Amino acid sequence: MRSVRGMRIASILAVGGLVLSAAACGEAPEENNGAGDGGKKYSACMVTDVGGIDDKSFNTSAWQGLEAAKAENGNIDIKYVASKAEADYEPNLTQYVNQKCDFILAVGGLMGDATSKIAKANPNQQFGIVDAKLPESNVYPMQFDTAQAGFLAGYLAAGMTKSGTVGTYGGMKIPPVTIFMDGYVDGVAHYNKTKSKSVKVLGWDKATQNGSFTNDFVKQDEGKKVSDALVAQGADIIMPVAGGAGLGTTGAAKASGGKYNTIWVDVDGCESTPDCPAIITTVVKNIPDAVKEAVLKAAGGEKLSANPGFLGTLANNGVSLAPYHEFDSKVPAELKAEVDKLKADIAAGTVTVTSKAQPK
Repeated sequence: MRSVRGMRIASILAVGGLVLSAAACGEAPEENNGAGDGGKKYSACMVTDVGGIDDKSFNTSAWQGLEAAKAENGNIDIKYVASKAEADYEPNLTQYVNQKCDFILAVGGLMGDATSKIAKANPNQQFGIVDAKLPESNVYPMQFDTAQAGFLAGYLAAGMTKSGTVGTYGGMKIPPVTIFMDGYVDGVAHYNKTKSKSVKVLGWDKATQNGSFTNDFVKQDEGKKVSDALVAQGADIIMPVAGGAGLGTTGAAKASGGKYNTIWVDVDGCESTPDCPAIITTVVKNIPDAVKEAVLKAAGGEKLSANPGFLGTLANNGVSLAPYHEFDSKVPAELKAEVDKLKADIAAGTVTVTSKAQPK
């Protein structure tokens, strides 16, 4: 989801045109352990999108994947450069081509056009990209069917709500965001059908593909503003799909003393945010393992095939629900069992989850 920070942010940040790649690189910490051992290192170089390395979500988890690959194979060198604006994508990717990085990772679908252009110009260079599939055969795609795990989250929320109303909102109306929301809405609908209930969902209409958005992935006050409106309409569980902007919701939920709670996305919110007391669970996109496996295979000499690439599902643990953490004792045992059964049914294909935004 971090792949989709808005053009609005980029336009604000992109003052003065292209940021010199050397300046961008100068801001990025690099890890180069093992120097002087005489062996040729395998270099894995990551370009973040505009959210930066410490977004507690998308870019953070991709970097964790590189760190895990390095921990398993000491011959792998890793480094990253943080993009400050969308105008940085091409020069940041190009600088790593010029540095002869063995594997260049682009984090997020918004980097698709820039990655495609640079990959086409450098057909012998191995690239990887999170949340996109490009036509170039030298770009390894890592995509995630988060609608499946979002479905579980919607079912759980419907089973946990006391007001009979739950909500969700996004950062921008684009596929890596709306796929979460589609699954969530359908999970609530499945609960209603199974239990003959009528839990309402605010913030997203799957049929019309319209709903509530911050149009921002950074500003926490924008996230709080949207969720305040949902709470005012009766929602007592909210799933923000808005990156750092969603922290405005989790923080306010924690401060509410239990008036309402949240479901986080991308990376376990109890491990990445200070707001665990208000986070029931997280719809996890297992970016770290996908990135780790891709880099380890490439470093081991394996050719990474652009088709089919990697698609994370419940069946292969590419997407999942995080543990309930502080809510473990609050989620009824029967509801836990139903969510587990639903996970198994989706993984087995006996329950089908659909979204217009699912990776092809």
